Amino acid sequence: MARKNIFGLAETDPATTGEIDHPLVNTRPLAGFDKPLRRATPVGAISQSLGGINEKAQRADELEKQLAKGQTVVELDPLLIDSSFVMDRLSVNTEDQETLVAQIREHGQQVPILVRPHPEMPGRFQVAYGHRRLAAIKQIGGAIKAVVRDLSDEQLVVSQGQENNARTDLTFIERSFFAFRLEARQFNRDIIMSALGVDKAALSRMIALVNRLPGELIEAIGAAPGFGRTRWAEIADLLEEPGKRAKAIKLVQAPDFQTMTSDERFQAVYDDLRKVKDKARTAVWKTSKGGKLVRISETEAKLNLAFDKSIEPEFGSFVEARLSALYDEFMQSDRAGKGD
Repeated sequence: MARKNIFGLAETDPATTGEIDHPLVNTRPLAGFDKPLRRATPVGAISQSLGGINEKAQRADELEKQLAKGQTVVELDPLLIDSSFVMDRLSVNTEDQETLVAQIREHGQQVPILVRPHPEMPGRFQVAYGHRRLAAIKQIGGAIKAVVRDLSDEQLVVSQGQENNARTDLTFIERSFFAFRLEARQFNRDIIMSALGVDKAALSRMIALVNRLPGELIEAIGAAPGFGRTRWAEIADLLEEPGKRAKAIKLVQAPDFQTMTSDERFQAVYDDLRKVKDKARTAVWKTSKGGKLVRISETEAKLNLAFDKSIEPEFGSFVEARLSALYDEFMQSDRAGKGD
């Protein structure tokens, strides 16, 4: 029979979920960690290798269901649950999220999320994984099913990363930026490799690439699911050209930039950075004797005339003195006003 836990929230019957030491926090070892958090108790199917499950989405569901087996699944007020201290997603696809909301409305929440007691705010919790389900339940209303584990920071980020890795749920840049932010928080690379399921060389490449990209640019573009490492590396290369970094930041700060999809934002930045300015037109005006008296250079914005004093020292001054007369003559010609 269900009872009230210390937080005043419904808890499942321990006879069906296994013994625990605390009415809310389960202390059995988490899959992938050798040492128990408090006291080791057999977990059963949690230790099953995910490698034998072919479909990655099925693997993620299996991981979560196995984690829930033999564990205490409680119902929590979603307003008491905060996001992970380091986010892995850059954006959430609105259409996908609406689909998830509709599924939960129709079928209920099938798989619990994983949370831990908040390390800094008693009475609150922090998500290891299940951010999208949490957002959906907050939209729908009501309690959310959760497995509560007393996780260290390292265990939380490994659980968070492995769950998304199992689903292939994050894009290249999200995974890379997640790795970068974890390292910035002083997590060692062994933990980050475990979280992302990558080897040392791949992780080094991911972090090195993010180091070449402004964080503001990555966050403004977002997940960009249609683009992988190669195209992001091309943007990093383009940003090394003089003035390109400031140009990109100015573009992403434009009011209409966020009205585009993430892929469209990536493409807009990529195309803008690849624009090649037209080379200045250059020409030489020669005297009747063949002397190169005036060198001409013209861009879209300017026309420059350079007079060679070694050929005709006074010619430049002669033209300068007649600029007013030349301008009046120009204004009376048919060409006047055509450039306005």
